[in-house]
Amino acid sequence: MTTLARWRASQLEEQNNSNQPKRERRPYFPGDCNDLNAAQRWRLNVVRVISRKVAQIQNAGLGEHRIRDLNDQINRLLREKRNWEQRIKELGGTDFK
Repeated sequence: MTTLARWRASQLEEQNNSNQPKRERRPYFPGDCNDLNAAQRWRLNVVRVISRKVAQIQNAGLGEHRIRDLNDQINRLLREKRNWEQRIKELGGTDFK
């Protein structure tokens, strides 16, 4: 076994044995989130994903179908971002409008 393989195996073992919680998935419905800080974190997560997708869609080498798929995903994410902003406002946070 190579040194890199041993190191990777030890990292995986350490990760599996740690008491750290698994990565949390973003709630499907923003109304399920009752914590203002968590809602702001999820909104920021959506904004980051949108910016990555916008950067991808600007690639001139993409085919028409890929561009349409990315556009649909971006539109869905923008709708989700609007829902998170509404939930943040309901929880007493910043009004992003």
